[in-house]
Amino acid sequence: MTDQLDAKALIDELGAKARAAAAELAFAPAEAKAKALTVAAEKVWQDRHAIIAANGEDMAFGANKGLSPAMLDRLMLDEARINGICEALRAVAAQEDPVGKVIAEWDRPSGLHISRVRTPLGVIGVIYESRPNVTADAGALCLKAGNAVILRGGSESFHSSRAIHACMVAGLEAAGLPVDAIQLVPTRDRAAVAEMLKAVGYIDVIVPRGGKGLVGLVQAEARVPVFAHLEGICHIYADGAADPEKARKVVLNAKTRRTGICGAMECLLIDRAFYAKHGGVLIEDLVKAGVEVRADGELAEIPGTVPATEEDFGKEYLDAICAAKLVDGVDGAIAHIRRYSSSHTESILTEDDAVAARFFARVDSAILMRNASTQFADGGEFGMGGEIGIATGKLHARGPVGAEQLTSFKYVVIGDGTIRP
Repeated sequence: MTDQLDAKALIDELGAKARAAAAELAFAPAEAKAKALTVAAEKVWQDRHAIIAANGEDMAFGANKGLSPAMLDRLMLDEARINGICEALRAVAAQEDPVGKVIAEWDRPSGLHISRVRTPLGVIGVIYESRPNVTADAGALCLKAGNAVILRGGSESFHSSRAIHACMVAGLEAAGLPVDAIQLVPTRDRAAVAEMLKAVGYIDVIVPRGGKGLVGLVQAEARVPVFAHLEGICHIYADGAADPEKARKVVLNAKTRRTGICGAMECLLIDRAFYAKHGGVLIEDLVKAGVEVRADGELAEIPGTVPATEEDFGKEYLDAICAAKLVDGVDGAIAHIRRYSSSHTESILTEDDAVAARFFARVDSAILMRNASTQFADGGEFGMGGEIGIATGKLHARGPVGAEQLTSFKYVVIGDGTIRP
């Protein structure tokens, strides 16, 4: 642990080590990086009982801190979730290495051959809350992309993150890679976060993963460039041409599978045409499943709902709560989403191809879905092995940020004594 006076010195030390490690990782063999992640996965599984014990300390800390049940669910680790961490590490290890990949190449009349080649970003700082699996996911993806990473986990996941980080270091050692490639800030002191945000001499990009408070703070105070999503205000629109049974399955899954993740549905929009044909079945299912539905207008007449206020729209609940509203067709849904969305993920339920095409063309969120649960807004489900976050901005990375999105590129130009006239 450190006090506030030590924070700058601590981040300077970690940053200098990360810079040195990044210089080596930029040309590290793909086989070595894959081995590091494979060994780390084996070590996580081998140490699972110790990791679960460490997580028990964090769960007690979180409960004393007053975390909601949904937040405690994000924090909790059991054997199934640890197995998921191991699978994600192996999946990233098995992916094609992005570093050095030729994105495009062409010849010029001048005789030059030009290629655009993927290259690491350098040093990435990841600041996250609650979910200890981010320690493995972020470490793995940064390493795969040839980047060094400085991880600053949340105070509530302190012990779990340290236990997982030790497994990542064991993988680096086994592969002969610099152990400073994946570093964990060894303090709960928030002064370390402030120093990371200012460390322009060491850190190339910051990735925050957490709630609105954390991400808003990072975006407001960072001098280092940021990949971020502020909130996951995900909408599902049930169109008049939706299949009711598909819609019931998707809506229930999107809200209740895990309520505390950024891909959970936070607002259900129902076409008046759907409501006229099928009634309030979608909302009745949610209420029956224990969801507090904050319903607008005549939807509030459905038993078990709570009348919605203006503040209930454009809100990320991360809990067993959602808003619901009737809209006039797809254009009504589009207008609502444009006003209230955080540009994360939106899904349309319809069997009408033209309506779906209109929705896809006119909604500009990072992820758009049709007849699918928003809970699929996840890098692992996209085949990326894992993700470091869902970026909702429009520069460099957008949507799930996997290893490929953690690279930049350089131009390699080949001539043969070529001069410019």
